[in-house]
Amino acid sequence: MTINEKQANLSNGKVNKDCTKDALFYEYTTAADPIGSGIISAIPPKEFSSELYNSGETRIVTLDLSNELKTEYPATSPSLLAHFIRINANDSITTQPNATSELYYIISGVGHTELNGEIITWKKGDFLTLPSGSTSRHTATEDATIYYILDTPLLNYLGVKATETRFKPTLFTAEQATAKLEEVANAPDAHLKNRISILLNNLEFKQTLTITHVLWAMFGIVPVGSNQAAHSHKSVALDFVAYAAPGTYTLVGDKIDPVTKKIIDPVRIDWVTGKAFVTPPGLWHSHHNESEEPAFIIPIQDAGLQTYLRTLDIQFTHYV
Repeated sequence: MTINEKQANLSNGKVNKDCTKDALFYEYTTAADPIGSGIISAIPPKEFSSELYNSGETRIVTLDLSNELKTEYPATSPSLLAHFIRINANDSITTQPNATSELYYIISGVGHTELNGEIITWKKGDFLTLPSGSTSRHTATEDATIYYILDTPLLNYLGVKATETRFKPTLFTAEQATAKLEEVANAPDAHLKNRISILLNNLEFKQTLTITHVLWAMFGIVPVGSNQAAHSHKSVALDFVAYAAPGTYTLVGDKIDPVTKKIIDPVRIDWVTGKAFVTPPGLWHSHHNESEEPAFIIPIQDAGLQTYLRTLDIQFTHYV
């Protein structure tokens, strides 16, 4: 049998058929935009009430949009999974996720986290980040509630496990964050800014200037009577309302009036203290405060990753 005959027999054999049965081909323009065609589902502007966690037993509440995102695993966005944690006084919860980054924002209460023989104490308003490989026991000395974000969906999509620790456990205290935000808010040109906010940064990530290599965390204020002009970015924002009085809200939409720079036909999301909501990627969104009290917002995004990939594409507008 010649070499060509052997190759012909192999090409008609079971091995080649098994290798090619999943191969598909599409004309470019029909497959290049699976989001526009609806093959990949849109990310909804979902809202999650504080009623999910503000009373009851010690528990972790997963903010799961896997049905909307068509994933086989829990996800709040394609890359991130958000939770509310409630830990009643003297109770504990253990976490051991497959994640490169964990972020805890302490909504209320006092407690501590034990990992690798270290004890980190925390209280209302603190931010805590933990790296991959963390098996952590969280204990409350007073009733505590926490907004908890991790990047497990990203790892699930890639089919990998986080094995390398990229940063040390890091605590960003409420006092430090509040002092820096006050400094920014009191600057003479603060009213000219698209957002009056600070970004939290870990020293390890000098290129992205983000809280971890994957996660971005912002702490912002919307002063009384202010209308913060629209901006957009390609990362999904998992927003948490740290405090707001009635009359504070976000407008979301896909088009901007070229003259007024206002969002055309927006969807309104009202802010309520302790509420979380999803701002989809690529949409314009503006913040407004018609109440008598300052409001505070904490958007968590996968913008550390997006910034590193050079795909965040954040764009700002200013009202005319």
